[in-house]
Amino acid sequence: MSWRKCQEVVNPVTVHVKFETPEDLEDAIFDLVSVCKEAVCRGSNEVTKAAERGVAKLIVMAEDVNPPELLAHIPMICEEKQIPFGYVRHQEYLGKESGLPEGVKTASIALLEIPKAAQEKYDNVISKIKDANN
Repeated sequence: MSWRKCQEVVNPVTVHVKFETPEDLEDAIFDLVSVCKEAVCRGSNEVTKAAERGVAKLIVMAEDVNPPELLAHIPMICEEKQIPFGYVRHQEYLGKESGLPEGVKTASIALLEIPKAAQEKYDNVISKIKDANN
């Protein structure tokens, strides 16, 4: 089998992706993140620390991370610490919605606090994640 055929069979982007994210879930995640961007840590190192310490309320990872192994450990930590996690398709949109300047990307973010005004949005996202994960 040629390398090109092998790439088509095994999509390397999915190494860290544990479930498919429906478009309505991605929209709900972006909506929540845009409201909670004051209490966010960004980047795989900071997100890993937040997950290991158990202080993250929700972790969001981009599917288009390269190399995908950069985030492969985060879902395992989340499952161990019982931290909900979800995915969005693009790092650039995740960076933008989390308050980074235009054009700046982030592979992952952790929401550290959920404001009372965003609790309903948070509950909606968690419900959609549970549905997508089953």
